[in-house]
Order: sequence, then C-alpha cells, then structure tokens
Amino acid sequence: MKIGVTIPNSWGVEDVSEVIRLGRLAEELGYASVWTMDHLFNIGFVRTRLDDKPYYHPLGILTFLAASTSRIALGTSVLVLPYHNPVELAKYAATLDHLSKGRLILGVGAGAMVEEFEALGVPLKERGSLTNEAIRVMKELWTNHEPEYHSKRWSFGDLRFSPRPYQQPHMPLWVGGASPGAKRRAALLGTGWHPNGVPAEEYRAQADEVRQMASQAGRDPDAIEMSLRLNLTGELDTQRLTETLRAYEEAGVTHVCLALESGDVPKLEDTMRRVAADVSPAFA
Repeated sequence: MKIGVTIPNSWGVEDVSEVIRLGRLAEELGYASVWTMDHLFNIGFVRTRLDDKPYYHPLGILTFLAASTSRIALGTSVLVLPYHNPVELAKYAATLDHLSKGRLILGVGAGAMVEEFEALGVPLKERGSLTNEAIRVMKELWTNHEPEYHSKRWSFGDLRFSPRPYQQPHMPLWVGGASPGAKRRAALLGTGWHPNGVPAEEYRAQADEVRQMASQAGRDPDAIEMSLRLNLTGELDTQRLTETLRAYEEAGVTHVCLALESGDVPKLEDTMRRVAADVSPAFA
C-alpha cells in the first residue's frame, strides 16, 4: 500500500514557503504522494477555522512543487468540481501534468458546503450533475483529437484543445465521497475511488459495490484504484496507526492519503517524520 500525506495549504499558514517546504520534505522522507485541498472562500467551517488567514490554491501549490520535486505524486483531495470551469481546469490540469512529467493525481468531488455554494451562486441541488458533466467535458477534451460536446450547459465542436495530459489517456481521476452517487460516479467515470471516513470493516463491501457497478457498465473493475483519505487528529500513536492502515490494506486499499488536520508546522513536520520512520516501513 502506498502512503501519501497532505500539506497545509488549507490551514492558514502565513508563510507559504513553509507549506512548500513540507511538500519537499514529504518527498525526502519517501512518501508516495503529497496532497492539497480545495475551497475558494473562507466561509462556513473554513471561516471558523481560519477567519482571514490564507487558504492557498491547491493547484498553485502543486505547480510550485512540480518544479521543486522530482518523484513524488501530486494530488488533490479533493477539487470541488462545481466550483470550477471544466474547460479551464482541463487545461490547467493537463499543463500541470506536463510540468510534473506525469505525476498528477486529480482527486475530484461534488462538495457539500451550503454557504460556499450560495456565495458562488452554484445550485447545491445540481452539484451531482455538475460534477458528472465536468468530468465528461474534461475527458472529452483530454482524449479526442476533435473534441465535441453538447448539452444545456456546454456546447462546443470544430476545435482543438491542448495540451493533452502527459499521462495517457489522462492523469488518474479519483472520485471522492462515499455516498451512493459518489460511488456510482467513481464506477462509471473515475479511475479511482477516494472516500473519506469509511471504516476499515466496511471498506471492502463498499469497494465491491463500486467494482460491480463498473463491471455492469462494461468497464474493467480491476482498473479502478481503491484509495482512501484518512484524517489524523489528536496525538499520534504510530502503533495504532500501523494497525489501522494494515486493516485498510487487508480491506483492499492500495493508496492512502493521510490528512494531517493542523496548521502547526513544527507539529506537522514531527508527525511526518515519525510516520515515515515508524509506520511506512511496514508497508514498503
């Protein structure tokens, strides 16, 4: 099982160079991946946590890291697709995939923060269909020489789109969420499932649901990567974390993103070093 770690683009760290330093450190310590998160406004629970402290753009941080690292995968956990123009995002993601020489993992989701949807003027009740359509638009642009797409929201044809992703046919597209809609989205449109908060004892059964839906749709169920976002809060117990990760590995998880829920940079660095020294070797 591969182990990745978040860096605090979303935790109000005033000196952005410290966020970047932790990303570089993740590579130095041998983590498989480094992850950033996505919100556009400091509103709702984000405002409660940060007030007006910085929440850096997830792709901006990963773009800088693409130039200052060489091996570690760069992921979003997750981009809220209804917030973004899918054509612009398709171009940015493909560009970042080239800058990183094929290290991007695009984690995406439908979102759920009512206050942010309202502030953006995006209908919350349409978030599922917006997410599905954004994925379809991006995949059309990434994979077809003459992309064409027509719907009530988007209509284009007789054009070219560039660049296509460095990874072919496109970068890994992992779908976040454990709702029925999210699992179906992963099965039909994604290349990976990336839920948060699914207990280890329930993970295999839910992953089998995703695989079954993929198979019924004519897709290869084994081609869908089974990943996980695991939030780490409170004091770190490396023995307990190892046991938890072992249970997820036995349940079929192949790649885990450890979400370090803190903006305390020294604490984050200590946690990263301890996990790398005491936990990661068990999964090498």
